[in-house]
Amino acid sequence: MFDWEAAWHAALYGPGGFFARGEKPSAHFRTAPLVGPELAEALLTLLSRVDAALGFPPVVDFVDVGAGGGELAFAVRSLASASLASGPLASGPLASGSLTSGSLTSGSLTSGSQASGPQASGSQESGSQESGSQESASLAARLRVTAVEVGPPVELPGVRWTSSVPPCVGLLVGHEWLDAIPCPVVTGPSADPWITRWWPALADGALAEVGAPRDEAWAAAVSSVRGAALAIDYGHLVSSRRFTLTGYRGGQQVEPVFDGSCDITAHVAFDACAAAAGGDFVLVSQRDALRALGLSGAVGGSGWDWLESAARAGRIAELRDPSGLGGFGWLLHGNGVAVADLLPELPPWRPNPASFSTG
Repeated sequence: MFDWEAAWHAALYGPGGFFARGEKPSAHFRTAPLVGPELAEALLTLLSRVDAALGFPPVVDFVDVGAGGGELAFAVRSLASASLASGPLASGPLASGSLTSGSLTSGSLTSGSQASGPQASGSQESGSQESGSQESASLAARLRVTAVEVGPPVELPGVRWTSSVPPCVGLLVGHEWLDAIPCPVVTGPSADPWITRWWPALADGALAEVGAPRDEAWAAAVSSVRGAALAIDYGHLVSSRRFTLTGYRGGQQVEPVFDGSCDITAHVAFDACAAAAGGDFVLVSQRDALRALGLSGAVGGSGWDWLESAARAGRIAELRDPSGLGGFGWLLHGNGVAVADLLPELPPWRPNPASFSTG
C-alpha cells in the first residue's frame, strides 16, 4: 500500500526534498508577505495588542513558523525598527494601551458555527493610557524576531533562525505553514478516528487527507506560546470537506509528484485544528481581520502622496480580496491572553469555494 504521508514528507523535508534543499515559496507561488509590507503592519499591530495584554514583558517575541525566505519576519522587524526611530508604534487607542472591542466569537466550532465569547472592556483611565503609550513605543526595543524553517537560513538583520518551534512570549504566526504538514491519505469508507469525527460524509472510493498531524502540530505550537498563536491559511470545515492535495512549481499549480520537484500542499481542517488546541480562540477571515487591524486602503492627498496611497490601497485590496487572499482563514488562539482583547467581534470565517480548484 502506498504511504502517502511518508512520500509527502520525503518530497518536502527528506534529503533533497523541496524545502530541505532550500527552495523558497516566493519562487513558486505568491503569498501575502510578497504583496507588500501591509500584512506585517497588521501583524505588528496585533503583536502590540498582545504585548499590552501581557503587561509589556521585558522581551516580546514574534515567531514566524514556516518562514520560507523570512520575508514576513524581516518585514515585522523592519517596521518595528522604523517605529523605534520615529516614535510610538501606533497612534490612538492602540498606542494608549486601550482597546474598545465588543464580544469576540470563541470556543468550540461545530459545522462552521461559533459561540459568542465574553465582552471586552472599554477604554482605560487616562493614567493607564499614558503608561501604555510609553510601553507600546518601546515594543521595538524589546522585540525578538524568530524565523522557524527546516531549510537553510537566510541572513537577515534582526532575525534569528531555528528549525523547531521555540517557547515564546508574544505572538506566534504560522503563515501557510499547516498546509505543508504532510498527512496520511485514506480512501472511503474509512474507520480512521479522525475521519469519523471530522470527515463523516466521506464517500465510498473518495480520497481524504487525515488532518491529525496538523492538529498535533498546531496544538503544540499554541501550547508553546504565552500570548497568542495565529494560523493563516486556506482551508475547509466539516461541512465542506473535499480532497485538495495539489502541487506548485514555478508559479504554476501542477499535479503533485513526490520526487522533490514541487511544493505539495492541501487545505487545512481549521475546525479540527482549533478543537485540538482548545482554549480561547476565534476563526475569522483575513479580509475582516485586516480591516479590524486598521487596513482599509483609503486613497487621499495629492501628487506623490496620492500615488503612494493609491499603490497602498491596491496592495490592501489584494490582501482583502474575498475571492483570493482575503478568503484565507485566521485561526487565533489566546494562551494567557483573552482573544477579545486582540480583535473586535467579527463574522465567522467561511471556506472560499474558489480555493478548492485543483486545476
